[in-house]
Amino acid sequence: MTGRPRFAVAAGARPVAEAAAEILRAGGNAADAAICGALVACVAEPALASLYGGGFLMVREPSGKVGLLDFFVETPRRKAAFGEVDLREVAADFGAARQVFHIGAGAVATPGVPRGLAEAHRRLGRAPFRDLAEPAIRMAKEGAALSAFQAEVLAIIAPIVAASPAALGTFGDGTAPLKAGAPYRNEKLADVLEAFALEGDRFLHEGEPAQALVGMAGTHLTALDLRRYEARWREPMEETRRRWRLRLNPPPALGGALVAFALRLMRAEDGPAETAMALEATARARIEAALDGDAAAGAARLLAPDLVRRYEAELRGRRAAVAGTTHVSVIDGAGMAAALTLSNGSGSGLIVPGSGIMPNNMLGEEDLVSAALEDWEPGVRLASMMAPTIATHSSGAVVVLGSGGSARIRSALAQTLSHLIDREMLLEDAVAAPRLHAERWPEADFEDRIGEEPRARLLRAFPEARGWAADSMFFGGVHAARREAKGALEAAADHRRDGWAITG
Repeated sequence: MTGRPRFAVAAGARPVAEAAAEILRAGGNAADAAICGALVACVAEPALASLYGGGFLMVREPSGKVGLLDFFVETPRRKAAFGEVDLREVAADFGAARQVFHIGAGAVATPGVPRGLAEAHRRLGRAPFRDLAEPAIRMAKEGAALSAFQAEVLAIIAPIVAASPAALGTFGDGTAPLKAGAPYRNEKLADVLEAFALEGDRFLHEGEPAQALVGMAGTHLTALDLRRYEARWREPMEETRRRWRLRLNPPPALGGALVAFALRLMRAEDGPAETAMALEATARARIEAALDGDAAAGAARLLAPDLVRRYEAELRGRRAAVAGTTHVSVIDGAGMAAALTLSNGSGSGLIVPGSGIMPNNMLGEEDLVSAALEDWEPGVRLASMMAPTIATHSSGAVVVLGSGGSARIRSALAQTLSHLIDREMLLEDAVAAPRLHAERWPEADFEDRIGEEPRARLLRAFPEARGWAADSMFFGGVHAARREAKGALEAAADHRRDGWAITG
């Protein structure tokens, strides 16, 4: 193809990006491409995305109007007796770090992906939904070789894949998770996707798969939970920085407020030590502002000038002394921008009978619920760390981005945005720059390619910081697209999560 690109796509897997590009070439818009990409992710990224998970879509229409569609998971409307709930503990091994998850039918929250994708298409779509589902149906039916990255993810969550014979038969060979290059197909999921495309989201919220989901032993879910679920449009949070206007995921999500707070503490001249301090302070401020208890009121407390100034002063003094998530970003030729983030948690370890779908385990995620996993309020939208973001420059430039990575999402996005805005890095360089994450002093994790002097300063500030010899999916996966004021388009996908970028 010659001439100026007409679209830009960045996603967490090559088939996702290619399917989204296929839709754009056929005349679909950015929302169509994001929906198609989400459906393909449920096949191509089986450990990270699921029709029975949740997510968010941030969209900027060509007119400049920006909106956030919340289709994240909800707590069920009633609690089953705790002794009757199927809830089990497993650990995922990232190599340099381990993370505990809880799985089983009792970990499944009310999913929102079908309603969210259907609502996005109803409000914004141009192409027929059947056309958007076709690449996912084709891939699930015909199969494809499992990528090395997806095999690595399955190996990390091997205890979840092996939690039930059905899961091991779907994502493994019956004895172990699938290896890189192994053929992966999911014909039952293909059938479900075909029915979804023909019958709409009601099929997945009230039809046979829904009945099978609520019929699993040990679950809190009822048919009423799935039938009453609604995807909701929300006004994004706004934050300004230099000549950029950021639109962030608003409450009840937590990610947008935490990214905003971290950015308020970060400066262009910061090195790794100062960045780690800002991120660790953000984790403490989250607790002080009681953000998790009431996201809306907590966000107001978190971003109140007095609290920000106090933490800024603290960091200035210290300066003197010295995760299952995926994302697709799309910008089309008309200027529509879409950022869609999906999550299945780490998966429940179960397959909904007859569907090929592993549902989420969000009620087993301590970062979403609480350390006491039975201590959740019925019938409420859970507070996610996901933070699809759209940034517009006073010149008219637009950047759309998001990340996977559980608790590391805020760190990945805050650092990438700071690189773009404060250091004016190129998009590809901002995404590829070494990252770190800090939640509690004196610990921190960092990609150990930052140079000797910055490394020494970081270790003086965080004596128990762990350097990672290789870049890792642990630090998130930022996928971004950019449109300049005069129309030039580019995309950058994160190498840490098998990202793939296409302009065309």
